[in-house]
Amino acid sequence: CLKFSDILFEDFWSTKDTLNENEDSNIKIKTTLRELVVYILFLIVLCVMTFGMTSGSMFYYNQAINSLFIGSPITDGSLTTFTSMSSTEDLWTFMQNNLLNSLYPDSWYNQMNFTDQEFGFVMHENKLLGVPRIRQVKVRNNSCIIPDDFQEYIRECFDSYNSDNEFKHSFGGINGTAWQYRDSSEMKSSSYSGQISSYGGGGFAQDLALNLEDSQALVQNLFDNLWIDRGTRAVIIDFTLYNGNINLFCVVRLVAELPATGGLFPAYTLQTSKLLRYVTPMDYFVLACEIFFILFLIYYTVEEIIEIRMHKLAYFKSFWNILDVLNILVGVCCCIFDVYRTISVNNELDKLLQNPDKYANFVFLSYCQDMANSALAIMVFFSWIKIFKYISFNKTMTQLSSTLSKCSKDLGGFAVMFFIFFLAFAQLGYLLFGAQVPDYNSLGTCIFTLFRFILGDFDFASLQQANRVLGPIYFVCFVFFMFFILLNMFLAIINDTYSEVKSELAEAKNEFEMGDYFKQGALKMMDKLHLKKEKLEDIESAVKSGDLNNDGVVDFEEWRHNMKKRGYADAEIEAVFARYDSDGNRNLDGAEMDNMAADLERQQVRKRMMMMVMMMMMMMMVTIR
Repeated sequence: CLKFSDILFEDFWSTKDTLNENEDSNIKIKTTLRELVVYILFLIVLCVMTFGMTSGSMFYYNQAINSLFIGSPITDGSLTTFTSMSSTEDLWTFMQNNLLNSLYPDSWYNQMNFTDQEFGFVMHENKLLGVPRIRQVKVRNNSCIIPDDFQEYIRECFDSYNSDNEFKHSFGGINGTAWQYRDSSEMKSSSYSGQISSYGGGGFAQDLALNLEDSQALVQNLFDNLWIDRGTRAVIIDFTLYNGNINLFCVVRLVAELPATGGLFPAYTLQTSKLLRYVTPMDYFVLACEIFFILFLIYYTVEEIIEIRMHKLAYFKSFWNILDVLNILVGVCCCIFDVYRTISVNNELDKLLQNPDKYANFVFLSYCQDMANSALAIMVFFSWIKIFKYISFNKTMTQLSSTLSKCSKDLGGFAVMFFIFFLAFAQLGYLLFGAQVPDYNSLGTCIFTLFRFILGDFDFASLQQANRVLGPIYFVCFVFFMFFILLNMFLAIINDTYSEVKSELAEAKNEFEMGDYFKQGALKMMDKLHLKKEKLEDIESAVKSGDLNNDGVVDFEEWRHNMKKRGYADAEIEAVFARYDSDGNRNLDGAEMDNMAADLERQQVRKRMMMMVMMMMMMMMVTIR
């Protein structure tokens, strides 16, 4: 049993890192080649699986929904769209007109009314799942401090939103969920991180109806009773669409932030995802790839456990090993989410079928699916980078890693100088232009703006307009220090180190010569083909000389005598003759000899093709060297 496990380990889970340093080079080459082939198979499975969960239709689906709700005028004859809204009045106009008319169409382009089966579809193709929900979050009155000088004139004060000053009591004196506070667990809604603040999942929500007339009445009731007031800090509209033609869900979230400064700032998210994964034959092919992906995860998990047991803490000194562990963890998390998503979507659809007039909450599932897709995308990226691990035996392939490792100390010192200047310019830009230039309205935004600055993407006119004196001075100083000095220092460090590494690699040898290994294998194959060529020629000669009386029949004894003279054993002679002596009369007649000749000709053609392949392999190996 121990012997079997040792053989299994050596043939199945052995890696270059588990071999002894004094191991035979041919064994190292075979192990590296096996690792590379297995990893390429894993990479193919991973790519098929990840590309199977997305499609080009997602982009066009988003564009269609965007043009309907975001790009269209908020009402007929208006030039204002959702993204250009600036006041509460615009928001009410949008909800009472474009929103409801787009969600509940009731006729075709020729004014022909829909049938019962055609209701409930947006743009005729997208099924509205459940009913939309309009939710707002509010802050309580007197949540901020008014200076004594203004207390006589300003009696109410509503601060910016945060969880501490959120208003959580009923208001308006009207019954209904729109006027009563419910927390996120009761509404099963998710939080939202906007450009001004992050908002919790609770609040005051109004679920709309299944038809246009009832939904208009609900929105009009909110409008008449001043549902949105000074304490409102965000209005969030959620609904989910499903397109059966392309099997895609689109979770739409339209947000209007109303900050303490006044005004309105719109935002939106369109999360298109494939929550029902297994429908078409291609989907089931992707399912098969997911099963293989799980098998690969098990395989690599065992491999990494073996390496950790052998090397212990030294295992984590290698960048590639850390990358392996991270990839395995991401893969396991995605597999767990895949099971969770399948169960949750089925449960949510069952609830929806039982209660079609209830809000369908796919926001959290869509968000998690988006996060899983992003994690797999990062995993695919690092998996491609990991190919360098398996081809690092070639000195040419180690130039990048060698250059970066050799200049790491110099780059560390340079990074300190760079970020001192960079953060100084970032804070200066925020303090000078933060109140007027959108790209400098926060310190974080300012940092990203300066990174774009380094890449040549800058807006000098906005700086000059914000401050005609300090704007140009700031621009010139940043260009001088960051472009002319620091950026050129960075390039000089990289260039000098690369020159050193290149000269060292020119004198170094490869870890092992993969080209020589293939060349030796090709030569051995050619030797075998040469022996086979001689054997075929001997058989042909024996057939020709065996027919002494020219009667078209070869006698076994005569043919055996000729083959013996060429050094072949009796068993081999008997086996070859019996193969073509179909009637077993110890003679080869015309038909049997034609069969033998055709078989020999096929083997000759196969032999010539193998020779050509071996010659091409040898030429490739010479080129690689």
